[in-house]
Amino acid sequence: MSGAFKLPNDFWSSLQVTPQDIENLHSFLFERETPLTLRDLTAEFVDARIKEERAAAELKQKANGRSFLPKETYQVGDQIVFPALDWKPGKVIGVREGVNPSIGDFDVLTVMMDDQSERMFASNLRSHFLNEAPVPVPENDDLVPAAILREYGDVIDKKLEAAFHADESLVKIAGRWFPSALLVDINRGQLNLAEAVLDMSGGEPLPTAALIKDIELPAGINTKLAEFSLNYALQDDDRFDEVGPAGQVLWCLRRLEPDYVREIPPPLQYTPIEHDRDGLSLAMKNLEAQLDDELTPVVEGDSREDISVVTISLIYPHLRAGTLPMSARARRLFPTAYESERVRFTLVDGKTKQRIPAWVVLEHGYVYGLREWYKSHQLIPGSLVQVKRGENPGEVIVEVKSQRSSKDWVRTVMVGKDGGFVFAMLKQAITAEFNDRMTIHVPDFKSLDPVWEKKRSFDELVLLVMRELTKSNPQGHVHAQELYAAVNLVRRVPPAPLFYLLETNPVFKHVGDLHYRLDEE
Repeated sequence: MSGAFKLPNDFWSSLQVTPQDIENLHSFLFERETPLTLRDLTAEFVDARIKEERAAAELKQKANGRSFLPKETYQVGDQIVFPALDWKPGKVIGVREGVNPSIGDFDVLTVMMDDQSERMFASNLRSHFLNEAPVPVPENDDLVPAAILREYGDVIDKKLEAAFHADESLVKIAGRWFPSALLVDINRGQLNLAEAVLDMSGGEPLPTAALIKDIELPAGINTKLAEFSLNYALQDDDRFDEVGPAGQVLWCLRRLEPDYVREIPPPLQYTPIEHDRDGLSLAMKNLEAQLDDELTPVVEGDSREDISVVTISLIYPHLRAGTLPMSARARRLFPTAYESERVRFTLVDGKTKQRIPAWVVLEHGYVYGLREWYKSHQLIPGSLVQVKRGENPGEVIVEVKSQRSSKDWVRTVMVGKDGGFVFAMLKQAITAEFNDRMTIHVPDFKSLDPVWEKKRSFDELVLLVMRELTKSNPQGHVHAQELYAAVNLVRRVPPAPLFYLLETNPVFKHVGDLHYRLDEE
């Protein structure tokens, strides 16, 4: 068909997925006998819809009359459509013999076109290229599947996925769909064998292919179908956890996952504090974004730019727990999963190339597995850690900007046995670059535990920290960023509740550029 076939401008954005569409995709999956991704099925859906719409348009065009071919003969009154003229219709109003000795006998048709113009065409011609050659089909972008997927793929994906979820005869594992009727049966004994294999791996996740070798499936089964069937059975069994990054299926036994992957480490546990984000100034919101706190909500549109590196200033809770925050910016660098809330991946030291097994805990926004790495680099609260996109899938690079060990004057927290604490400027050995406003040396992490256990009210605790900080500053001023780092020595608090308190409690006086002083009179 020629360029006359066009789809309405809103065809792809407004289309509805029909039961027939789903039935066609069922047939496609049955024929392929291979689980397919949503995008694979969307591509098939788009291609099938184009063919369907094209066939319907051709049928409609043909209903307007016979397709013109030069070899055919026609009579006055015949209705004809012309494929080579964008399927324009016309009516034969005259037929006479043609005169051209070099061609032989032929007819000349006079045709009244639908725009009331008259045109002449040769017919009854035995030899003519239009008798055999297909009509050229110039494709517009609205008829090219690749172009449609680029522009409307996400919209169509969502509509198809909603229809698939409503269809109980389709199942989804690790981003792939397949009819449940074709799944290979996996019995309890085979699942027990899979558990034994994972037990022997000592907590190291394994791909499905490694488990299939030992569970004795019948011979001759399609490999991808066998893996999909086992994945489906494992997913339905609470003993197993799928922890691979998107595009890679890895299985682990839940009971062998680290404690701080299955539950939030105590230093990261946050008891929500009532506050109103709308009460924060623009300067506060900008600082909040820079602090890369995982508890700061991700706003629609945040971090749309392509980020390849983020530098994070560590706060005490993450240093103590051996974790990194997955802020709105940082989460772009870490692996995600199709369904699992826990993802096993590898951190690579950018300098030493040391490979560190680590976990992304997506639900709570942190990365676990860095405690020994922090100790080896002698990091302190305020140390800078650079996170980069990995060179290979499932890898992320971490790096400390080291410096020669030297004695620097830094704020140091001293804790009494009664849970009281003070800050003092003392010389400490520093081995890595740090954020001046957030660095607080903690001689002994365990010494802070009594402060955490005191459970002071939030307002009381912030006031206490502020008083102690002002003592080490001749001007008596404290920057909001300093206060954030210091408060997190004694309680896990994200920026927003703290900044809201600074904004609304009259005891904190803003003296410019997010510096505050106490006014307790």
